Amino acid sequence: MTNQLNDPRTMNGWALFDWANSAFALVITTAIFPPYFAAVIDDKFTVAGFEFSDSSWLTLTITISYLIIAVLSPLLSGIADVGGRRKGFLKFFTTMGGVGCIGLFWFNGMDTLWLGTIAFAMGLIGFAGGLVFYNSFLPVIATQDKFDKLSAKGFAMGYVGSVLLLVLNLAMVQKPEWFGLPTEGTLAVRLAFITVGIWWLVFAAISLARLPDDVRKSGTSFADMAGQGMAELQSVWTRVSKSTPTKRFLAAFFSYSAGVQTVIFLASIFAAKELGFESSELILVVLILQIVAVGGAYLAASVSKRYGNKASIYFQLIIWFCICLAGYFVQGKTTFYAVAAAVGLVMGGIQSMSRSTYAKLIPTREDVTSYFSFYDVLEKVAIVGGTAIFAILDLITGSMRMSLLALSLFFALGMVILWGFHLPEAKPVENDLTEDLIDEE
Repeated sequence: MTNQLNDPRTMNGWALFDWANSAFALVITTAIFPPYFAAVIDDKFTVAGFEFSDSSWLTLTITISYLIIAVLSPLLSGIADVGGRRKGFLKFFTTMGGVGCIGLFWFNGMDTLWLGTIAFAMGLIGFAGGLVFYNSFLPVIATQDKFDKLSAKGFAMGYVGSVLLLVLNLAMVQKPEWFGLPTEGTLAVRLAFITVGIWWLVFAAISLARLPDDVRKSGTSFADMAGQGMAELQSVWTRVSKSTPTKRFLAAFFSYSAGVQTVIFLASIFAAKELGFESSELILVVLILQIVAVGGAYLAASVSKRYGNKASIYFQLIIWFCICLAGYFVQGKTTFYAVAAAVGLVMGGIQSMSRSTYAKLIPTREDVTSYFSFYDVLEKVAIVGGTAIFAILDLITGSMRMSLLALSLFFALGMVILWGFHLPEAKPVENDLTEDLIDEE
């Protein structure tokens, strides 16, 4: 498949991947699995002499999973660039994630805690591991003037698609008799996990078929590719370290990502434990988040078009900071719905705008996976830090409110760092990679 810049079929195919994998982000990590996990295991339990709560165990699983991918991502991204394995790695992690979701079907209580933990971790690693390769296609398939809108389109499609699947899952859980399922027990919920895995695998296959094929280099061993990949990463790091705007943006991104991702992961558990939300109410909260987020992603792109990327991100960080403060004081369910709507407004926007802003900072189209590996690793390490701090404060204080208040500091620091950031002027598009791909085929 040849790679033509700004080809509508290719760009739509790229955005469709968000439609595919966002079902995991919504149904598994946010809406259904966390409350299910809390419901089928003990509130407190001991493993290897250490006492855990259900929320701290789940948070620790997220932390370890993202730590694993943070370690692997730089090496794999270097191999992807040197050996032409970007699409191949994306397929691998997608398969791992989909299989992990399906494996959750057999998790039904304390007796299968390790099975559920491993399957959930596989889903997390598959989801997070694929993102660096998926994101790195953005500057390969589109010109810089398309980045903001295309990035927003991806997130918007992800929110729409995941909401559609969540509505189906909600019907299965709330009205199992409509599907010929027993009204007692957990079968309907566990079948929902299977639907996520199938959804992810099927739509990702369509997306992958539309993305540029790998141009593999024959006669190179894995060890050679690994060595060359690490050398390329060092070369990219040298270039990144010499770019003040890139360094400043990545530092700000690292700080506020710790807050963004932790809030997204743990919002439903917070609502359940601190405010007594039932499963049906949690689903409504998540639906509000997703629906509002569709408009939020496009709103961020519109603000960027008029005022610039920095202003768009800064505006959203102010809202995120206020959300953490409001979350600390919130008591009633009605107020929490309003906070959830605010999260939705900036949830997609901050991620979409961060991705497109970083893509604009990449000076070449040859080493994009290695460039995005720094972006990806920083995000994963930020998640590790954010969730670890959240878990520690949760264990010490017995309340998630102090943890949420601590997250506001990440957004404040992000705003301070971002203050001196300025996006360089757009450079002419480099067509060398496109020509190489066409020549090879």
